[in-house]
Amino acid sequence: MTSELTDRTAIVTGGAQGIGGAVAARLAEGGARVALWDMDEDLARETAEKLGNGAIAVKCNVADWANVQAAFDTTLDTFGRVDILVNSAGIAGSNAPVADYDVAEFARIVDINLNGTFLVNKAVVKQMTTQNYGRIVNIASVAGKEGNPNASAYSASKAGVIGFTKSLGKELAGHDIAVNCVTPAAARTRIFDQMAQEHIDYMLSKIPRGRFLELDEAAKMIVWLCSADNSFTTGSAFDLSGGRATY
Repeated sequence: MTSELTDRTAIVTGGAQGIGGAVAARLAEGGARVALWDMDEDLARETAEKLGNGAIAVKCNVADWANVQAAFDTTLDTFGRVDILVNSAGIAGSNAPVADYDVAEFARIVDINLNGTFLVNKAVVKQMTTQNYGRIVNIASVAGKEGNPNASAYSASKAGVIGFTKSLGKELAGHDIAVNCVTPAAARTRIFDQMAQEHIDYMLSKIPRGRFLELDEAAKMIVWLCSADNSFTTGSAFDLSGGRATY
């Protein structure tokens, strides 16, 4: 990879592992300085050390506004600017039919996946607008397009991320700020630990490619969306579902 991201600063939420970790690695390889915002501070610190190039780990609960503001201030104090946001933090939550779904669990999933997306995007927008440059990629899900049975909270939260991304993309279209999202099929990450095997099997059965998404496949598309080359497209959802959703 060339160094087209040199001197760019990127925030990657959920960046200690999984899709966020793969994106962070490719961003650092391209020359970006990366701030990993993650609840698992120890793992984020290990990942930051592997990335090099001055990468930092910042403990952050994306569902808490004061915590998000503090993480942003730390990042800005360290790097002086923020050019890129990849919002990858999220949870799958439990699987159950709506009639039996725990009310508190539904609220918790929406709070992290959707409200957390709003808070993290809100934190960076003013600074990106001031510098008239920014690239934002929110990680949604194919579940947000199609809905998965027994995963109503997750599906609803990710549908909300898609709608939120489209709205913010239009708000910022007059600036050199691109706001897009991706809708991946399942990838084998730690999020699988939260799912029933029956639900994992269901997701695999729906993918025409016949396999789960590879982390590096997701990272390649996301990092392009983070680059200056992505100068026109905004407010869009890019598919990573292996043919499951073709719209």
